[in-house]
Amino acid sequence: MAPDISKAAATAAAKPGGDARQPAGVPRGRAYVTFLGGDGDYVKGVIGLAKGLRKARSEHPLVVAMLPDVPAEHRRMLAEQGCVVREIEPVHPPESHRTEYALAYYVINYSKLRIWEFVEYSKMIYLDGDIQVFDNIDHLFDLPDGKFYAVMDCFCEKTWSHTPQNRIGYCQQNPDKVRWPEDLGPKPPLYFNAGMFVFGPDLDTYRDLLHTVKITPPTPFAEQDFLNMYFREVYKPLPPVYNLVMAMLWNHPENFNLKEPWRFTGEEANMDRDDIKALVKKWWDIFDDESLDYKNSAGRDGAPPVDLQPFLAALSEAGALDYFSAPSAA
Repeated sequence: MAPDISKAAATAAAKPGGDARQPAGVPRGRAYVTFLGGDGDYVKGVIGLAKGLRKARSEHPLVVAMLPDVPAEHRRMLAEQGCVVREIEPVHPPESHRTEYALAYYVINYSKLRIWEFVEYSKMIYLDGDIQVFDNIDHLFDLPDGKFYAVMDCFCEKTWSHTPQNRIGYCQQNPDKVRWPEDLGPKPPLYFNAGMFVFGPDLDTYRDLLHTVKITPPTPFAEQDFLNMYFREVYKPLPPVYNLVMAMLWNHPENFNLKEPWRFTGEEANMDRDDIKALVKKWWDIFDDESLDYKNSAGRDGAPPVDLQPFLAALSEAGALDYFSAPSAA
């Protein structure tokens, strides 16, 4: 069983954010942040994300936390898209433990812990590079401090086949469909998907994260499992619209409105569906739109007001969970 490391996060969240690197009197900004490693095509996802945020008229920059193996050409491409490029050193799990990761590349994702060091920003929204934003979400920066906000994960995909949740068909996205049996003990705590989350950078938390990961045995979902353990006591669920993994559309179609999707994961068997093809095309339309390139869009007016409260209220009313309602941008 994984150790309970969540008390450290609760303690860190309760402390006022300190920043030894931020000059006195200089306000800390807000930013989106993503992670990039290697020399593959993943850079296209980050470029698409930057352009999607621009199309949604976000007022905040996109910071790219990148490993040293990202080539100079990819760095140039991102800088030309207006991204703030920040090189980080890799973070490795304990070498004394071996684990079977759900996907082999998950091991590099521990390096995402470095973003807690970006204390020139008071609050950040992390987005995986394969996410696309189709509407303005700047209002998430106004969520109360001291908590960790993310969308609950879905246990139905084959990457969860090693878990009792998947074996019995239980999923927190629809907990009444298959009830958790008493003979399996306490129901699992809420578990979030770490492809998108809202957090506050903090040097004390950063140091404690790096210390704790070195003494915590790795598990199949790598940094996602670790973050769930670490932030368990301060986690607040966001409605699924903020991180709609495409598989949820066929695993839980009753919970979602296809007019509001904003993330797809890639090569599932359902990718030949017409509705999924339309969403993929929507992503490519943004990526290929040269008017959204930074050089062609600098100086635009700020983001327009966005009021998602009616939609979020409907989601909360329809679901069994008490989602944390995000503040309106209006």
